[in-house]
Amino acid sequence: MKFVGAHVSAAGGVENAVLRAHEIGATAFALFTKNQRQWQAPPLTTASIDKFKQACETYHYSPAQILPHDSYLINLGHPEAEALAKSRAAFLDEMQRCEALGLTLLNFHPGSDLKQIPVDVCLARIAESINIVLAQTQQVVAVIENTAGQGSNLGYKFEHLAAIIEQVEDKSRVGVCLDTCHAFAAGYDLRTEQACHQTFTEFANIVGFAYLRGMHLNDAKSEFASHVDRHQSLGKGNIGETAFRYIMRDSRFDGIPLILETIDDTIWPDEIAWLKSQMNA
Repeated sequence: MKFVGAHVSAAGGVENAVLRAHEIGATAFALFTKNQRQWQAPPLTTASIDKFKQACETYHYSPAQILPHDSYLINLGHPEAEALAKSRAAFLDEMQRCEALGLTLLNFHPGSDLKQIPVDVCLARIAESINIVLAQTQQVVAVIENTAGQGSNLGYKFEHLAAIIEQVEDKSRVGVCLDTCHAFAAGYDLRTEQACHQTFTEFANIVGFAYLRGMHLNDAKSEFASHVDRHQSLGKGNIGETAFRYIMRDSRFDGIPLILETIDDTIWPDEIAWLKSQMNA
């Protein structure tokens, strides 16, 4: 079973994200549970939590189909102690918001060394951050997203993801979200079936499909191996349609949220319908 959707707006309350996902024909969705560009946010109200859970029940979305994303401000590998503590506190809040909503996944960008500390030190710091927050929460899985490697962001190599996972104490509560645009920009080719086979074999060998808990399905405006993060609508970028057809026909990608973050939300219903049609084409 493939769960396909998009990162929808939660404007006006998290419960509204559920309806917006339903309206575009999504069988999965992503959302921010707070403003992603602010450190602080009011706590979720009991009424909003209840409405969210009721909407999920009404429109048949289980926690396995929902991939919330944390704030872009958080850097779990920050080289400075005060900023690191602030990021860890914010990440804990994000995890607790997911707990309150009955969700079991939280997608996040691993972090940045800001070119101030060695890569291995930063990766260890990210894993330590995850361990600290997991110890204070239950049920929610920390889902690390691969990056394009833009600037000083880590997580653009499968080896980075594996190194973080290796140092997380509770392996049952850590996973990976693969973003196709990020992977392509980081130097993992997806333009042909052979390239897809090679890239996903590499992922299987280095990280392992047991840790794959979600995907972001994005074509790329950016060039191959450019380390530039620029999303594009499916089939209109430098990746092309082949990779998305490959993913929809491969059972290794079953049972996880497959989320569009493509640039034209007006065609999300069409993109979702096209993805679904590729399963049996």
